[in-house]
Amino acid sequence: MNTNTFRCPAAMERRGFLKGLLAAGAAAALPGGLLTARNAAAAPFDPDAYQVFRNACPRNCYDTCSIKTYVRDGVVQFVEGAPESTYTKGALCVKGYSYPRRLYSPDRIKYPMIQEGRGSGNWRRLSWDEAMDRIADKILDLKQRDGSLLGLGLTKYSGNFGITNYGVEGMMSSLGYTTRFVGTPCWPAGIDAQNYDLGDMWCNDPEDMVKARYIIVWGANPAWCSMHSMKYLYEARERGAKIVVIDPVFTQTAAKADVYWRVKPGTDGALALGMARHLLDKNLVDLDFALNSATGYLEFAAYLRQNVTVEWASEICGIPADDIRSVTEEFAAVKPATVWIGYGMQRHTNGGAMVRAIDAFVAMTGNIGVEGGGARYGQMQTWGFNYHAMVQKQPEGSVGFSGATGPKGEFDFAGESNTAYSDRALNINKTAQEILDAKDPEVKMLWVSCKNPFAQDFDRNKLEQAFAKLEMVVTVDQFFNETVRHSDIVLPVTTLFEEWTVNVSYWHYWLSLNEQAIRPMHEAKSNIEIAAALSRAMNQKSPGSCTFPQEVDGKEWMIQEFNKGIYDYFGISSWEDLRNGPVKAKLSSSASWNERKFLTPSGKYEFRSDLCAQNGFKALPEYVPVREATAPFRLLTPHVQFGLHSQFINLDWMENFYPEPFVYIHPEAAKAKGIGDLDRVRVSNSIGEVTLRAKLSTNVARDCLVMYEAWFRKLAFNVQNVVDDCAADMGAMKTGAPGVAIHDQFVDIAPAG
Repeated sequence: MNTNTFRCPAAMERRGFLKGLLAAGAAAALPGGLLTARNAAAAPFDPDAYQVFRNACPRNCYDTCSIKTYVRDGVVQFVEGAPESTYTKGALCVKGYSYPRRLYSPDRIKYPMIQEGRGSGNWRRLSWDEAMDRIADKILDLKQRDGSLLGLGLTKYSGNFGITNYGVEGMMSSLGYTTRFVGTPCWPAGIDAQNYDLGDMWCNDPEDMVKARYIIVWGANPAWCSMHSMKYLYEARERGAKIVVIDPVFTQTAAKADVYWRVKPGTDGALALGMARHLLDKNLVDLDFALNSATGYLEFAAYLRQNVTVEWASEICGIPADDIRSVTEEFAAVKPATVWIGYGMQRHTNGGAMVRAIDAFVAMTGNIGVEGGGARYGQMQTWGFNYHAMVQKQPEGSVGFSGATGPKGEFDFAGESNTAYSDRALNINKTAQEILDAKDPEVKMLWVSCKNPFAQDFDRNKLEQAFAKLEMVVTVDQFFNETVRHSDIVLPVTTLFEEWTVNVSYWHYWLSLNEQAIRPMHEAKSNIEIAAALSRAMNQKSPGSCTFPQEVDGKEWMIQEFNKGIYDYFGISSWEDLRNGPVKAKLSSSASWNERKFLTPSGKYEFRSDLCAQNGFKALPEYVPVREATAPFRLLTPHVQFGLHSQFINLDWMENFYPEPFVYIHPEAAKAKGIGDLDRVRVSNSIGEVTLRAKLSTNVARDCLVMYEAWFRKLAFNVQNVVDDCAADMGAMKTGAPGVAIHDQFVDIAPAG
């Protein structure tokens, strides 16, 4: 059997085991300490003994679970998945069940603090008034020195996805025009690719995967990263569907598949093009779709005939040619068939081009606009809020980036009435370099919220240089992570149980209310309350210098995010309906693009995109080679199972699941390097190094290493020490900056000695 192709027996978790695991997880969530499942079972459950609140997981995750929170005497006792949601279906993941420990962790930041000497660890407590005074003084100092607030930078992303947390951006706007780090490290290349092909990123309802008769999971690991979607894969297989997983790593999802292909990283585009060529060779193209609902098909077909063969694709991607032909024919023989395009797959220098090639393959089979079909990537259809917290006016007379009076990078501080000002945009995926390079003015102060740059941004050594250049760093967080250690002031922020907000997914179509279940612990404030506190301090020192309201009511601000469009889309008359449980959008069809009216310039699916060509890429989804290797091993740094970026693994309860990091290496590669199982090793490249223990595993290819990203509160481990900021191809059109080639990283490995 070829080592790159595996046929796996169908394997489903036993419902009894899963039910017991979830029950034990819920029992373990009590704040008083670990309670055994046996003791929990012995105590009769009295629902009248609890107040029940509705919450929604605000982490950046496919599943965005709806939560029921049980409170007694003002204390969160335990949580469970909301049974009203057919997606969450009464269950949470292990991370979700750990939320009460996050709330009551002894390691939480309890009150504002200042560090005497950044990085010294010499922290002392501040009052909120003193903290805001110091911050306001610095902001006003920058404004006086520079004539604008472009020296104040905001780096914020998705550590807390509740809609009202966009009030952080609103706070910055209320101060004036500032510097914003824009873009996303997550999924931008694929977003642009789908916009070129379809006119928008819009996926089928994941619940309709049960209707699929053939499913390819391409570069995604839902068993770890979207566990609630797995039940739809299982049900589809019970109905006769076949499941193929394509991934460089033999993941838990791959272990559940009927067929697994170990593709060479960054060659997925060649594989998709080879599959597309075989459709042509066997006359398996849905010509009705290709000729009537699409444009550019004939040109793309000519490209395939002139430049692509199945053997060519096989040589590049490492999958046997006969296997490529077999799966292609199986996929085309049934309808509906679908491809789930994962975010990891597009984190390459050719990521957008690869997504376009996969889109084209699905389109050629006519599976666009079909229930149970689709090229599934993500959706933003459910995100039609008012963004009341985010949309704030600048103070009168604010000046900033002048896009009307000169080329990009030129600023005008005269304040003429005919000058159009804006914020200065810097690339979030090159944070360190952008801080080091910014001029006129330099970035002198940084506000960090909903993000941990030292765990998520790239080139750790360069980031340390950039932070050393800053005059003040303010971080809003719940734990003393690495970014907090590199900050001057830290402000404690609320958890989901302590604030009002609302949340939706970028994958499924459920809307969930997040009620404040308990009073904020210690001195924590929500992001909008922090903004109001800063506004009070600013206006006391300089009246009119900040337009953010000086008093806010979290519940009222949450209510103001709703509008008639949201109510109609979800079939509710008021936000209060959500107190009865989450609701699902009233979809005319579970299929995106079901009317086959696309939002491209032509109104059709575009095999050829002139817009893509105008933006500097190929008009057709042609093959683009991946970044060339610079060291012996490719390093892959995906999500750990029970963590999300730098969250969850830091909790003492979660350390039981994952007490230390490892680098995974194929036994043959380890033998050649003189490395034994559990030996301490040094993983290094030109930008840094990581020292940790090795685990031998055939789940990893011979020329790859895998280190799962996580933050350990007691360890110095950081995958970003050896990950640079090399850009992906696409992303700038829709997110403001290209993506980052997280998985195009190369290292060497040796015994630590």
